[in-house]
Amino acid sequence: MLVSAKKMLRDAKAGHYAVGQFNINNLEWTKAILQTAEEMKSPVILGVSEGAGKYMCGFKTVAAMVDAMVDSLGITVPVALHLDHGTYEGSYKCIEAGFSSIMFDGSHYPIEENIAKTKELVAVCESKGLSLEAEVGAIGGEEDGVIGGGEVADPDECKRIADLGVTMLAAGIGNIHGKYPANWQGLRFDVLEKISKTVGDDMPLVLHGGTGIPADQIKRAISLGVSKINVNTECQLAFAAATRKYIEEGKDLVGKGFDPRKLLAPGVEAIKATVREKIELFGSANKA
Repeated sequence: MLVSAKKMLRDAKAGHYAVGQFNINNLEWTKAILQTAEEMKSPVILGVSEGAGKYMCGFKTVAAMVDAMVDSLGITVPVALHLDHGTYEGSYKCIEAGFSSIMFDGSHYPIEENIAKTKELVAVCESKGLSLEAEVGAIGGEEDGVIGGGEVADPDECKRIADLGVTMLAAGIGNIHGKYPANWQGLRFDVLEKISKTVGDDMPLVLHGGTGIPADQIKRAISLGVSKINVNTECQLAFAAATRKYIEEGKDLVGKGFDPRKLLAPGVEAIKATVREKIELFGSANKA
């Protein structure tokens, strides 16, 4: 059974650890993440971008697949199915489809419009028992067509959004989607400290662009109130590298090595290893 992310993030905030959001792209991705979360006894959030949702035949298909898989695999840890960087229209589609958590990314709107739309969605999600993530300050880089300039969030605007009753808040602090460039200056901890103090101790903060951030910066971010960390690119890179190695070694030409169940197996194991490593780093193992 899918659950809201509210309790798992409040527990993470109080326990000074973070819950990982790992984006899914297909059945293999989903199965690998769920099995690893169960193995590690960690709560987990499955992120779905609008592009990935379309690729997987729509949000209703995704919700049905994840719900059935949780049941079929005997998953006992808390699992939230979360729309990632959702549009206003996409948020309502996921609510209707059976997602248990929504991210409405209104960061590209003027702040007053972001507030108005977020407030509306807070009320809808509360009435249905869903968790809601909002964003202030754009996350840099591009993910599934969502492009952000990397604007650092204004703490006062964060406070205004937080006060609407959102479950969690994503704030731009110099983080970006995709690979970090060699000249990246690191997370803006000065901004994160101000935001954390301004929104209060009860508001779980979200760190997008978790791929490639050094472990010491991850741990410091958690100490300053980050309770949810998003990882996508790192799983994609690990899957691609393992699949490439399998083919370059000619294993797909031996016996029935071309069978998708064999061809994709190394990539699946690579995803599991990545998720396992992140759960350990985030501190959520044995927290379910």
